[in-house]
Amino acid sequence: MPADESSASDEAAGASGLSAAPVRQVLSDSVYEGIKTMVMDHEIAPGARVGIEAVARTLNVSPTPVREALARLEADGLVVKRSLSGYRATELLTRQGVEELFEMRLLLEPRAAALAALHADDSQLDAIEGILEDMQAHPGPAGTYAAYRDFAALDQRFHDAVAEAAHRPLLADAVQRLHAHLHVFRLSSLRSEGDPTLAEHGRVVRAILRRRAERAAEAMAEHLTRSLERQLERFEPS
Repeated sequence: MPADESSASDEAAGASGLSAAPVRQVLSDSVYEGIKTMVMDHEIAPGARVGIEAVARTLNVSPTPVREALARLEADGLVVKRSLSGYRATELLTRQGVEELFEMRLLLEPRAAALAALHADDSQLDAIEGILEDMQAHPGPAGTYAAYRDFAALDQRFHDAVAEAAHRPLLADAVQRLHAHLHVFRLSSLRSEGDPTLAEHGRVVRAILRRRAERAAEAMAEHLTRSLERQLERFEPS
C-alpha cells in the first residue's frame, strides 16, 4: 500500500476510534441509569435476582453494557454479586440500618463541615455554593426516581463537596463510600412540598462561607439529625 494511502487509513481508523469511544460511553451511562432507575423504583424488587439477559432484552441492548452497569451499581451498593447466583438488588434498609447509617454520618460529616470552614479554597467554596443554587432549580424527592434524580445527584454532590473541602482524603473517601443518598431515597418517595433540605443545606453553606467551623459542624449535625427523624417516620405504623 502506498505511504499516503496507509497514512489515510490510519487516520480514518483513529477517527473511528475517537468517535466510537464517546458513543460507547453514552450507551454505558444510559444502561447504568436504566437499571439504576429500575432498582430505585422497585421495578427490580429488593432482594430480587437481576437477570442479565432479561435486563438486556428490556433495554434492547447486548449483555455487555448490562454487565458493566451492574459492576458500577455494585460499587454504589445497589446490587450485590453472589457466587453461583449472579446479581441481586440489595435489600432495603431496616429501621436499625437507617439509624446506623446516620450514626456514621453524624460521626463524619459535622467534622468534615468544620474542617471545610477552615480549609476550603475559593474554588471549593464556589462549588459548594453553586451546588446549593442548582438544587433550588430541581424538584425535591417525590414520585418516581426519574422525577427527583437530579435532586438526589446534587444532594450527593453537596455532601461529597463539603467532605472534599475538608482536605482530609480519608474522611472524604469515607463519606463518599456510604452512598447515603441512594439508600435513603430508595426507601420510598417523599412529598417535596415544604421539604426542609435546602434550608438546612443553606445554613451549612453560610457557616462554611463565614469560616465558622463550630457553627458549620452544628448546622451539619442539625441537618442530619432532622433528616434521620424524617426517615424514621417511614417506619411508624400508619
